[in-house]
Amino acid sequence: MTEIRKGQAPKPLERQEFRLRFQRSFLDPAFDAVRGALDQVEEVAWNNYHAGRKAPVTQAAGEGYADPAYQLSAEWMATRERLRAAEHQQKDPSSPSRALLIIGAARNDGSCPGEVSKTWRMAQWARETLAAERIETDVLDLSLLTSSYDLHIHPCKGCVSTAMPLCHWPCSCYPNHAERQTNDWMAEIYEKWVAAHGVIILTPVYWYQAPSPLKLMIDRLVCADGGNPDPTSTHGKKAAEAKALELAGWGYPKHLAGRAYGLVVHGDVAGAESLRRNLSDWLSWMGLVSAGGQAELDRYLGYYESYADSHAVLDEAGKFEQEVRVVAKALAACIARLRTGDPVRPDAGIPPPRPK
Repeated sequence: MTEIRKGQAPKPLERQEFRLRFQRSFLDPAFDAVRGALDQVEEVAWNNYHAGRKAPVTQAAGEGYADPAYQLSAEWMATRERLRAAEHQQKDPSSPSRALLIIGAARNDGSCPGEVSKTWRMAQWARETLAAERIETDVLDLSLLTSSYDLHIHPCKGCVSTAMPLCHWPCSCYPNHAERQTNDWMAEIYEKWVAAHGVIILTPVYWYQAPSPLKLMIDRLVCADGGNPDPTSTHGKKAAEAKALELAGWGYPKHLAGRAYGLVVHGDVAGAESLRRNLSDWLSWMGLVSAGGQAELDRYLGYYESYADSHAVLDEAGKFEQEVRVVAKALAACIARLRTGDPVRPDAGIPPPRPK
């Protein structure tokens, strides 16, 4: 067994520091009338934190798991069952074709910017085009992270770097009730990805990179590429057990492989091509299938022009709108071919010499 390295994590919070952090969410004087009740809630929260009550509601895993008697989070089990149902529906040849449109911009008119994002408008074009191709669509607007109450995509904790089997499919790191890491949106997002036959990511460039809501989702999808569907095989987060499993030989299952993808990346100065390449490489690595050269679009809008006029620039970008619609048409064509059993990719069926 390889050595498990320790020593980085700080000590748990002391009582007073915990209280200060808890109370910061209730600084509004409107809470003064219930301050006593909040003190009681804070006391319970402290006890749960101190006891490490990550998953306070559990149930036996049952048949089909390595350890049927192991107590799994009831919330994780519910998510897992929804994913199984979505996968069953997705693979049913008689089910309608579905596409997932992902809006990567952080801007919307319900938060500080006060205006819709250009990416949202592009998604409407793609949705109209897919509807004309008889493709049902589901829109995942990641800007809701910036405008919705207590909605989160918590960051990836990097379990895969300790050992791949420690990274569970779907992610079991959240919710962690003891540390108030709750309302994790990924439980729903995994289901949207599984249910889709194809995905289009539409996103702007922020500082040469993906916007933070999009990057949070990307990192949390690591469990879709090699993740362990049986947390009982590692008895939760037992690093030694996970290392032993990986060293014995791990298959790195690709849970989203075979779905089609398209990309629309736009910028105003730089970074559009590099981000498009990064996203394409990531999706292909996970086993998704590019819908073709015209389905991977990167363009500049309002190059070095005023941000204030950016929507007006988009109004006049007729060729760009046509290109976005072509991405959607290409995705629809790719979905149709994949669903008939056509692998599309010439190298399909050739096992990689170094799976990971």
